[in-house]
Amino acid sequence: MTSLRNIDLSKLNSATKYPSIPTFHAMGERGMLLEETVCFESNEIVVTEKVDGTNSRIILWPDGTYLIGSREELLHAKGDLVHNPALGIVDTLRPVADRLSAEHESSGDDITVIFFETYGGKTTAAAKQYTSNKEFGYRVFDVANVPMIQLDQELNAISLWRENSGQQFLTENDLQAFTSRHGLKLTPRIAVVESIPTAINDTHAWLKSMITRTQVALDENAGGRPEGVVVRTPDRKQIAKIRYEDYERHAKRSAKK
Repeated sequence: MTSLRNIDLSKLNSATKYPSIPTFHAMGERGMLLEETVCFESNEIVVTEKVDGTNSRIILWPDGTYLIGSREELLHAKGDLVHNPALGIVDTLRPVADRLSAEHESSGDDITVIFFETYGGKTTAAAKQYTSNKEFGYRVFDVANVPMIQLDQELNAISLWRENSGQQFLTENDLQAFTSRHGLKLTPRIAVVESIPTAINDTHAWLKSMITRTQVALDENAGGRPEGVVVRTPDRKQIAKIRYEDYERHAKRSAKK
């Protein structure tokens, strides 16, 4: 097995980043929404809360070594005496990474990446919606397996592979089994629906019917306003985000016209 110390970390960083999630309605000029939507090919769509925090990841190497990263950069590796304190990610997730690295079993050919939303604290402007005392929380929203052989590719090829669904994400059933096995909490599962209305105003109304208050508030005095939802097929092959901010901005600008 190749040692983590012999790996090009820029390639590992790129291969384990979370790919962009499209908005359900495509974005037009000046934040206006277009009628074009992500077309779900399944009549079973899992609706989960979209938590407004900072995208974080724990990268589990097959030999039990781990790294912790933000969306864009690596912040800490197991055994490091010093870490990057950005957004409280390492301080929040290091105890989790220590436990996972001891528990997790790998085939030796794959890197396992657990994607978290680290929220509260001073992570984003919306932190006060989840906490009134700057407490941090975290929720798992995806887990992917990355074939180690991908690290043999050039950096630009790795980026294209990642953004074109190269990472092997767990299905909904496997994701729930993984988090249950390791004592982790997922972003809240709100509903399973057959379809989502496609007219912009109807989608906005549907969103309001799905979630009006966050389900992950860390104390009762938190603001409680949710960001929105993420919708995905159980096999994770299709995914999109539906955010209050996008539909409220569209409605406001449409009214001005």
